[in-house]
Amino acid sequence: MATTITEKEVRELVKGKLARYYGVSPVEANRDQIYKAVVMSVRDILLQKRQVFSKKMKTKRAKRVYYLCMEFLLGRSLKNSLYNLSATETFEKVLDGYGVTLDELYELEPDAGLGNGGLGRLAACFMDALATGNYPAMGYSLRYEYGLFKQKIVDGWQTELPDVWLPGGEAWLTQRSDKSYIVRFGGRVEEKWAENGILEINYVDSQDVEAVAYDMMISGKDSEAVSVLRLWKAKPMQDFNMKLFSQGDYYQAMVEDNDADVLTKVLYPADNHVNGKALRLKQQYFLCSASIQNIISDHRHRYGDLSDLPKLAAIHLNDTHPAMAIAELMRILIDEYYYKWDDAWAITTASCAYTNHTVLAEALETWQEDLVERTVPRIHSIIKEINRKLCEELWNRFPGEWAKISRMSIIEHDRVKMANLSVYGSHSVNGVAALHSEIIKKSVFKDYYDFTPYKFTNVTNGIAYRRWLCQANPELTNLLVECIGDGFVHDSMKLADFKKFEDDDSVLSKLEEIKAIKKQQFADYAYKKQGFVIDPKSIFDTQAKRLHEYKRQLLNALNIIDTYLDLRDNPDMDIQPKTYIFGAKAAPGYSMAKQIIKLINFISEEIRKDKKINEKLNVVYMEDYNVTMSEVLMPASEISEQISLAGKEASGTGNMKFMINGALTIGTLDGANVEMAQAVGDENIFIFGHKANEVDDIWRSGYSSSTYYNESPRLRRIIEALIIGFNGQSFSDMANYLLTGSPVADPYMCMADFTSYSKTQRELSDLYVNDKRRWNQISLRNIAASGYFAADRSIKEYAENIWNLKPLK
Repeated sequence: MATTITEKEVRELVKGKLARYYGVSPVEANRDQIYKAVVMSVRDILLQKRQVFSKKMKTKRAKRVYYLCMEFLLGRSLKNSLYNLSATETFEKVLDGYGVTLDELYELEPDAGLGNGGLGRLAACFMDALATGNYPAMGYSLRYEYGLFKQKIVDGWQTELPDVWLPGGEAWLTQRSDKSYIVRFGGRVEEKWAENGILEINYVDSQDVEAVAYDMMISGKDSEAVSVLRLWKAKPMQDFNMKLFSQGDYYQAMVEDNDADVLTKVLYPADNHVNGKALRLKQQYFLCSASIQNIISDHRHRYGDLSDLPKLAAIHLNDTHPAMAIAELMRILIDEYYYKWDDAWAITTASCAYTNHTVLAEALETWQEDLVERTVPRIHSIIKEINRKLCEELWNRFPGEWAKISRMSIIEHDRVKMANLSVYGSHSVNGVAALHSEIIKKSVFKDYYDFTPYKFTNVTNGIAYRRWLCQANPELTNLLVECIGDGFVHDSMKLADFKKFEDDDSVLSKLEEIKAIKKQQFADYAYKKQGFVIDPKSIFDTQAKRLHEYKRQLLNALNIIDTYLDLRDNPDMDIQPKTYIFGAKAAPGYSMAKQIIKLINFISEEIRKDKKINEKLNVVYMEDYNVTMSEVLMPASEISEQISLAGKEASGTGNMKFMINGALTIGTLDGANVEMAQAVGDENIFIFGHKANEVDDIWRSGYSSSTYYNESPRLRRIIEALIIGFNGQSFSDMANYLLTGSPVADPYMCMADFTSYSKTQRELSDLYVNDKRRWNQISLRNIAASGYFAADRSIKEYAENIWNLKPLK
């Protein structure tokens, strides 16, 4: 159902906002004021839609999903909201009378970088898809003041700067002063049995923090529903200590005021020190406590009885960060509503579901038990009791299997294992790609799969494809509409009809022309942003994702070095010019990831100094990669790098965004690449390297990177080049990492997969030069096969198979 707002109504809305908030008329207003007035006008339209939808939810006693995630990588919202409301043209006409264009206003909006990578972007895509499908939904996260960070490359090294998004972004937020809750940290807990047999819990010397709600409305495409993203801001419970301040103890007065504020200051504080770990743990409990209190409070207000919570509320934990929601729900049911343990546990497990996003050990969070006990003492005692009952149940099921019970326990060797808490406390556990879901059943959670196999399922990730195709690539969208009509806008599976045109030369030619337009647009963007000169006739080969060793940006760099050394030996070598584009942020405390960024930048600098080589080989590292940049980059890319070590990438979603824009994928059989290969056909995706089972076999037999070094003259030459260095800087540490690193050299097997990767890269270049028609056919087939990888499909599967949630129409 498209919004039917008229030009007159929009004009009155914008005029009213300008008068009320800035005291100016449209003629007097500057662009920033008009931008905020337009945003607030769109926000009001969405609020009105949400109000109507909420009444319908309440009347029909509709079940809702509550999606808890530590990050939501939203990017910009104005363009997406207007598109989903089908109101872009109406607003354009109104703004034309003010001498301002929508494109100018879009550029004034900062990216709401409340996320790090795929996890946060997935959560944002799901909010869009939930609204599009008319599902009752609310997301929960924190109102980070600074988001992740702005990345600045200084002398090749990543430097982190504050990501100040609120001045331009807060216009989207509606403060809900009626939705605030007390969250308690520290102190101690006193238990007392009352005469009526009820256990009373009292908190002594705790630090109490107020959680205040800020709501952001997220529109679906032509839908009745509007998803609500509720962001919690931490505020001190005590008023500013004027007495201390008046007595001259300014520092202590400010410390008391700031202790709470720091909780929602920045996304993911560095946790390579005790204070960082403690703050991250507090952030996670703050999110869980405020959200669960809100869910319970709203449920009681609407329906009264908490016993039917599982029938009316699906509480979803997106990764392990919100795992304490399980213990918090138990706390509220037992301490505040006096449910018996078994009854409370039945309600909790029937309400909660958990998505696992990784097989990496460091991401399956564990916490020192004494830190949990100090930070959240009541939650610690509840987790201990959950663990005691779990171990008792396991002993009865697996008598004498101490090792198995120890692995499955929630507390082991003074560490609290949040992934085990998430699995045990949920009625459903899913991976995010078919391969990933099998891996967690066979390795990460094998013991739990043996214990409760019925819990485990799969939901392959999906993207908000209308953003990445219809909005980011209007030229391709127009071609699709010409060929197959516009039905794909609401039903992604109709993209399959595009395959009928795989032998139509005029369509293939138009596809090539569109790619050339998008490449020129990105070349202009890169020059304006960072001064990079990019040849739009070169192949655009892109790796854009979080910087992590397992994603193997280093393998990409090794191949670039190999090509550079060939060109240095023979500058007249006849090869297809290629531009390698990187976009990635590394976690601030992740030293190896930062070293890889430095290596790529120093290679880039050295190549640019040789004009003749640079005409054939270019390396561009785009700093501060974010959602807005990706919307320009992905439609321009011709090769999509999805080269993680097989068995390490849970799914990936960038691979889907490149695919729907017609890029050809070079990748391992990892994550969703497996299903992409099945969808498009093995001949239309470029797979290389060892498979997940082969990787496991190699590690079991003992991986030795030096074996590949000794067998490959090219690898020996690359390692020597690393030692000599680039742009005056030796990278001998990187060479040592690959050959003699401790505890193991080359932990993500770049050396083992190099020869296969390099060969596949050459095959891609040869195809581009020698058979451009086939290249365009493969591009078209990828677009046509991408419909399955829509968030709409993912959400439908969650709703039907996990949440028992029905659309409300």
